[in-house]
Amino acid sequence: MHNRMMITGAGSGLGREIAVRWAGDGWQLALADVNEAGLRETLDLVRTAGGDGFVQRCDVRDYSQLTALAQACEERFGGCDVIVNNAGVASGGFFAELSLEDWDWQIAVNLMGVVKGCKAFLPLLERSRGRIINIASMAALMQGPGMSNYNVAKAGVLALSESLLVELRQVEVAVHVVCPSFFQTNLLDSFRGPNPAMKAQVGKLLEGSPISAADIAEHIHRQVEAGEFLILPHEAGRQAWQLKCQAPEKLYDEMADMAQKMRAKARKPTN
Repeated sequence: MHNRMMITGAGSGLGREIAVRWAGDGWQLALADVNEAGLRETLDLVRTAGGDGFVQRCDVRDYSQLTALAQACEERFGGCDVIVNNAGVASGGFFAELSLEDWDWQIAVNLMGVVKGCKAFLPLLERSRGRIINIASMAALMQGPGMSNYNVAKAGVLALSESLLVELRQVEVAVHVVCPSFFQTNLLDSFRGPNPAMKAQVGKLLEGSPISAADIAEHIHRQVEAGEFLILPHEAGRQAWQLKCQAPEKLYDEMADMAQKMRAKARKPTN
């Protein structure tokens, strides 16, 4: 019976909703996050939904914490069938304003955190012929202005997922990568950037999203079942990606206009 899943960033948002969705199928869940109070809430929701499992504090920047989590899955579940590398942090600011520390932090969490999760759990997944679900972002496909460090980290997650897709086919480990657009989430709690106006704009994008984290979890569940590699939960995201494939220059023009507007807004004093 293959029904053991590990999720990073499970203390809130999409990670929590993925946990609850799979719990509905009776799965055993290893829930990891830096937010321990959030993790305990998620575990309660998981149990209510019909699943069970355990929580473990884990900072994905620290490989030893991820190998300890893999060890815990081995001890408690006898292995692991699916990992969801979902932990992530938001970031923004024009390239000229971003510090190298902003870059290091973004790459350490959003890209290397996924690399380390895959590496720590691969031995278990090879044994169970399991699957990897990496949560990237539409930013991996469409590099919007004012978030170059986030774009690069998420594009790295996509490139990693493509690399693993072809390398791990021989050992029967399946790979999926999810590229949600902005959605209602507390990603902004972790937002780091030099410009408060930028944070406000990203906040507007998040609030304006008609799709919830629970909707996205449902979509991921369906597409994973269907064996889809590149999972784009938002209709608008799918359309934008098609446009970029057909006419990239049009998209770059639009993004450049957006950058100009963002700059103008950032210059205005906020009351």
